[in-house]
Amino acid sequence: MKYENDRYTLGGMDVHAICREFGTPLYVYDAAYIAGQVAHFKAAFSGVPARIKYACKACSNLAIIQLMRKLGTGLDTVSPAEIQLGLAAGFKPEEIVFTPNCVDFGEIEQAIETGTVINIESISSLQKFARKYGGAVPICIRLNPNISTQVNSDTVDWWHNQSKFGISRSQLDTVKELEADHDLKINGVHIHSSSVIMSPEIFTAGARTVFDIAAGFKYLEYVDFGGGIKVDVGDGSPVIDLPALGQTLENLYSDFCDRVGRRIEIWFEPGRYLIGNAGVLFAECTVIKKNEAVDFVGVDTGFNHLIRPMFYDAYHDIVNVSNPGGAKHTYTVVGNLCEIDNLGKERRLNQVREKDLIAIKSAGAYGYAMASSYNSRPRPAEVLVMDGQAHLIRRRETYADMIQQMVPLDL
Repeated sequence: MKYENDRYTLGGMDVHAICREFGTPLYVYDAAYIAGQVAHFKAAFSGVPARIKYACKACSNLAIIQLMRKLGTGLDTVSPAEIQLGLAAGFKPEEIVFTPNCVDFGEIEQAIETGTVINIESISSLQKFARKYGGAVPICIRLNPNISTQVNSDTVDWWHNQSKFGISRSQLDTVKELEADHDLKINGVHIHSSSVIMSPEIFTAGARTVFDIAAGFKYLEYVDFGGGIKVDVGDGSPVIDLPALGQTLENLYSDFCDRVGRRIEIWFEPGRYLIGNAGVLFAECTVIKKNEAVDFVGVDTGFNHLIRPMFYDAYHDIVNVSNPGGAKHTYTVVGNLCEIDNLGKERRLNQVREKDLIAIKSAGAYGYAMASSYNSRPRPAEVLVMDGQAHLIRRRETYADMIQQMVPLDL
């Protein structure tokens, strides 16, 4: 979203006009921004044979997945339904990687039948896979390598120790035994990462660790570094210099290829990096109220539509787009749920008036994807701005939508 010529625009379109057409609350995504992020990511890692697999859990709207395919990415999925969305968007099965967590083995069997790339992250699932498929189906193994560095070591150790994701380094002997006993074709090694811990130092340590482990698999074709690349959301937190990271990886990759005697592919699964800052949640100010020393801006949305501020204490920049010239004032922006529902505490905003349009930025990733109809309030509509036009890509939920699966009793 940009401020130009005394107005706020998104994808070149006036945001007030978009919201007048589709109403609020409303998720709006900028296709040009997404395309730019894909291009930036590809350029940063142009020194290695990199493939991008968009992590569609970040924003799983079919139109967004179609756009990612048009931009040349693959797809990272975590459920059978996400696989079906990928196929519906036109992805080939082999362009889709399935990386589930703590699922029934039947989901893995479904994915194998579909022909997607399989990423296994537990010894239990690997044992079942080995007994049923042996070396007939290639697989990737997902590792939790418990990386240690001098930077933020306490945070890193805590995160790895509490994380439920991946096969522990201490279980690698079991992996190798299963590989030998069943002639498994382990052709990929995946490292679990997260924006909670990701930094250049962590990435470099992780790359060294995963390359050391991957060198021991004779069928190796790719190493998957997952996601976790942060974006600048305006809170002052440091973000990774992606081109510099790409250069670091290129050097490590070159040494690794010399070591194993062949070139392998490098995969990434970015989600938030590609779409996080492309999305804005627009809401209307419904009430201005004061409780003691706190001035509240109440809006027509809440954590039912954007749970990240309450769930993760995540920061989202908030802008009053209706009064850009107004005097600055400190407000706490709150939602309309019957709960503590803070969207932003103590924010300096241009003076807010009832009916003003409020923009909650960096809402493209894990915004609508984590939305609910809590308090029996319908989910918002979604709009994609592309080539100077605003396209409705999900209609607003209705009361009829919310109750269509309920089965009333004849009492």
